[in-house]
Amino acid sequence: MTTTYAALLRGINVGGNKKLPMAELRALLEGLGHDDVRTYLQSGQAVFTSGHGDEESHAAELARAIEERFGFTVDVVVRDHAYLKAVADNCPFPAAELEAKQLHVTYYSLPVTEDRFEGLDQPAFLPEEFRLGDRALYLYAPDGLGRSKLAVELARPRLNKGLIATTRNWNTVLKLVELTGS
Repeated sequence: MTTTYAALLRGINVGGNKKLPMAELRALLEGLGHDDVRTYLQSGQAVFTSGHGDEESHAAELARAIEERFGFTVDVVVRDHAYLKAVADNCPFPAAELEAKQLHVTYYSLPVTEDRFEGLDQPAFLPEEFRLGDRALYLYAPDGLGRSKLAVELARPRLNKGLIATTRNWNTVLKLVELTGS
């Protein structure tokens, strides 16, 4: 049985660092034995199909291959279509009423619970808010991510210790659902 996955790479092609051309990422994934490889934007999303492995093994394999080929480490989260669709469908914020720049999803490598954030004074950041989902955090930032004080706090290493965390805007969240569903 073939499954369609999205690989989410963290921190590539940002500010001239960790340059990874999308054509080379596609070739790398094909070289790993994956089919129907496509990329989306330059910021590190690839979609592929595979008849073997699982999310974790694909993420580890791709991270190793990038380090071997390009000489730098990249955090990788791989998720299948069913998961990506569930994340979009279970958004706790009124996504249809918001601008895409106001809503973001952070995908985590492992499940996260409220106790990880118990020292965070959430009311101090209002109207910004976050909610947890299945290995995901939904962030409502009415002025956008670039101006979000809550996003800065949520990215602190103490809150993400032991996790890979990578954030996408709502347009990308929906596009990944579309790309993995076709």
